[in-house]
Amino acid sequence: MLLLITISTFICISLGMLGIYWLMYRPQSAATERLKRLGERTASPAVGPVSLEEAHSASDLAQRLASPFSKLLPPSAAEAKKLQKQLMQAGFRSPGAAVTYRAIQIFLTAGLPAMVALGCALLARPLSSAVFYILFAFVVAFFLPRYALKRMIRSRQQRVRWGLADALDLMVISIEAGLGLNAAMVKVSSELKEVHPDISEEFEMANLEMRVGRDREEALRNLAERTGVEDLRSLVAMLIQTDKFGTSITKAIRAFSDSLRTKRRQRAEQAAQKAAVKLLFPLSCFLFPTLFIALLGPAALQLIDTFSKM
Repeated sequence: MLLLITISTFICISLGMLGIYWLMYRPQSAATERLKRLGERTASPAVGPVSLEEAHSASDLAQRLASPFSKLLPPSAAEAKKLQKQLMQAGFRSPGAAVTYRAIQIFLTAGLPAMVALGCALLARPLSSAVFYILFAFVVAFFLPRYALKRMIRSRQQRVRWGLADALDLMVISIEAGLGLNAAMVKVSSELKEVHPDISEEFEMANLEMRVGRDREEALRNLAERTGVEDLRSLVAMLIQTDKFGTSITKAIRAFSDSLRTKRRQRAEQAAQKAAVKLLFPLSCFLFPTLFIALLGPAALQLIDTFSKM
């Protein structure tokens, strides 16, 4: 039985490596070569041919590796839309991001248990423990991409939330200096590019949408949907309402900035109150037993000697 598991694992890994090698180095068709040469000819002079070629090769490699894996288990329409939204909130906006993510999921789900099975076969583990390790590796591989994506979404939302207050202050200064809302957003995206790149990128994307002819309301709503931050949703709703009723944008943004700073202070106080509860478990599990051993250990040894003499 162990020999059969070893042989099947070796065959699966060998076939997988051969498939990856074929996907990476298979010859391209004549139409693809003509389209690539045409894109290089029509490219702007500011972009060199080397960078364009590297971009084409990277995108082609990603599509080649991801497309066969995504075809194995095609997602439904609702699941694909939800995944695309989550990837957008994590900062991945390319069309092939969902395909690449599903390819990583399938590759981990199939590859990690195979690697664990091969390790158990090489170490001559018993069948019961090998099955347990393989099932554990399958569960880890199944939940690891989802956990990593959620962590990336939370991290990016936190960075956007931190940079929103500075963006609002700069927007108030720009509007008071005589700029419009669109020009103020351009100013924010250019000034905060080094300090808060995430919020700068989102404002720049909203400006590009408005430049190509999209309505300001729709562009602002897309800005809120791309991030998923509740504070930014409130800001977008306030800006849309201010634009509809014609009230002062400066006063509205200043009032919203003050309320946002109040919320940040309240969140900090809430996190400080939660710290005592979060420290209870590590203190009770790691610190208190060592203290008890250090304090009661000598007394316990003395009692043991006393009772042994009696």
